[in-house]
Amino acid sequence: MLQAKGLTAFEIDFPTNTYSKINYNTINHLSHEPPLHGTIFIDPDIIISSDPNTFLRITNAGRGERVMYDRRPAAWVTLNAFLFNAFYDDGLQVEIQVNPEFATTEAAFAEAQKYSKVIGHLPTGLRRDVKTMWIHRGINPFGGGNNNLLIHTGQAAQYENDGILEETFVHEASHTSLDATHAQAINWITAQTADNEFISTYARDNPTREDIAESFLPYLALRYRKDRISQNLANVIAKTIPHRISYFDSQNINMYPINHTVYIPVALRRGITMNQ
Repeated sequence: MLQAKGLTAFEIDFPTNTYSKINYNTINHLSHEPPLHGTIFIDPDIIISSDPNTFLRITNAGRGERVMYDRRPAAWVTLNAFLFNAFYDDGLQVEIQVNPEFATTEAAFAEAQKYSKVIGHLPTGLRRDVKTMWIHRGINPFGGGNNNLLIHTGQAAQYENDGILEETFVHEASHTSLDATHAQAINWITAQTADNEFISTYARDNPTREDIAESFLPYLALRYRKDRISQNLANVIAKTIPHRISYFDSQNINMYPINHTVYIPVALRRGITMNQ
């Protein structure tokens, strides 16, 4: 649990020293073990770069002092960050805070723009509580929490190489926007109990901290991208966490732009109400 300067505990994710490329179709069929190790690895095509994107634009906001978490020293650091504002067509806005180690506004802008666009693929319901994004160099785990997404660009390159950058952001944004409301909700705990199983060993070993994030990507895949995953994987998800699936169904999480039937006011889609 990490806390500093009034910030809440920051989620600790996959340790770098245990990261390796995993066969996306490898499923553990032993009944006494969860079927998966970690769900970000289940399929690289759940979200792809050609999918609908809510990203509109990014603007330069200059420099400013910001408190950011950096996994390399494993500490909260105060930096004179490069600042940018990213705007999305569902009315959401994120301040991108880039470590000054990127040296120039142009280099920082390139990083900010890249990841702002990537998270534009995520459902509104997962970006709802994302107010800031931290970007550092380094091969260190991503993170979610504190109304934030944490990125280390060396780790991002590994995720990109394996095709799971967007899937990883689904996991992290689930921490940011879903955990506070759902992780200890009575109906969620009831669903966990009724399923009597976890989708992954990572969820099983961290049932309060990781089960929401580990379960939401499989839910998204099963409900909205079933044509992109194997029938075997779809069956495993449906069989292993049926009550969790029903729980997510009942929450009316805004899945735009993945689910185009979700209504977004025209004024918001056009960004008219944004404070620019």
